[in-house]
Amino acid sequence: MALVIDLKPNEKILIGEAVITNGPQRARFQIAGDAPILREKDVMKEDEADTPCKRIYFLVQCMYLARAPREYHKRYFDMVREIQNASPSSAFFFMQINDHIISDSYYKALKVARQLIDHEKELVGHALKK
Repeated sequence: MALVIDLKPNEKILIGEAVITNGPQRARFQIAGDAPILREKDVMKEDEADTPCKRIYFLVQCMYLARAPREYHKRYFDMVREIQNASPSSAFFFMQINDHIISDSYYKALKVARQLIDHEKELVGHALKK
């Protein structure tokens, strides 16, 4: 079954290693095949990964887009240990992300990593209130 994508005017999408930029009008197209696909709003640049959980998201994104995703595994799992030591409440998210990574479901891992960033914001918000 093909993936249907609706792009806003001038919106970008990453398909595999190619960046596609839409023209001045909305566009709808179908993508069939097995290539990593990310909308512009879901792409995190390395310099935007300025918190521990954003760095996790960035590493999972690298895995998703890479031809050899396992090259990022050690770095990822080392970082997970550090974050879990500092924030045990993140374990629930990491259990899910790890399961997806182990089963090569990197897009699903990326979706949970986004939830992890929200959890991190919540924790920081509580800490700042004290």
